Amino acid sequence: MSFPGWQSFTPQRLLQISVAVAVATIVLKTAAWYITGSVGLLSDAMESFVNLAAALFGLAMVTIAQRPADDEHPYGHHKAEYFSSGFEGALIVGAAAAIIWAATHRLFDPQPLQQLGWGLALSVGSSALNGLLAWAMLRSARVHRSIALEADARHLLTDVWTSVGVVAGIAAVMLTGWLWLDAVVAIGVALNILWEGGRLIWRSSQGLMDEAVEPEVLAEIQKTLAAFSDPAIRFDHLSTRRAGQRRYVDLHMHMPASWSLGRAAAVRASVEQALMSAVPGLRASIQLLPNDVEAHFDDEADLT
Repeated sequence: MSFPGWQSFTPQRLLQISVAVAVATIVLKTAAWYITGSVGLLSDAMESFVNLAAALFGLAMVTIAQRPADDEHPYGHHKAEYFSSGFEGALIVGAAAAIIWAATHRLFDPQPLQQLGWGLALSVGSSALNGLLAWAMLRSARVHRSIALEADARHLLTDVWTSVGVVAGIAAVMLTGWLWLDAVVAIGVALNILWEGGRLIWRSSQGLMDEAVEPEVLAEIQKTLAAFSDPAIRFDHLSTRRAGQRRYVDLHMHMPASWSLGRAAAVRASVEQALMSAVPGLRASIQLLPNDVEAHFDDEADLT
């Protein structure tokens, strides 16, 4: 499967497409529920409303995240994307609760399903739209390092698997005649998306608390530093953090005290450039220290 030109799509454009697809899937899945009366398809349609709200909020946060740094936000607005992920997770949790409430009532009062052929066709068609969009969004999220885009894509994939479960439940009803299976599948769908919502909220909270960079990014940083094999130079006190699309690394570079300031600054500039070339979006900050000087961040004087 190919998606021509996805590399050139910005996060904003893909989220705009996500809004349009969410509206289309709402129409298709609501129609599927209306003609069949399936509470499973109703749960699927309700999650599409969450998709729409999440895409709109994600679009707003991505737009804010790309604003340049200003006096009030000297490090930029990149963390705005984490609010999108957390908001989407909260919406998913709310939708899951609503689905469980509706399905529980139907579990004790099963209703016959009608026109299942049309209902399943509409559900499968809308899931295909979501799956294609999620495929493109995940790849674009890796290119742009956008957590908002990745969160929306993973939510759409959850929606696809939700639809697969609903279709399987309806097929089971058709084969067995057990109407209560429809409600059981709907509850299972709700529990699945509840897990996804909790995961998104957790990931958002970790990003807002300055989580370290991914292990593969840290390995690339360490590999780049190892390339500067001059025995007169050593690095320590390395720390990293993530802020939306940005990655930050702070460290100390020790060198002989006899070096001139110009020579030391030139070496530091070459190290910073190598790091930022190795890891796109990385911002490196290196403090220069003589070899016989150590920094002790755990001293009581540093903690007061």
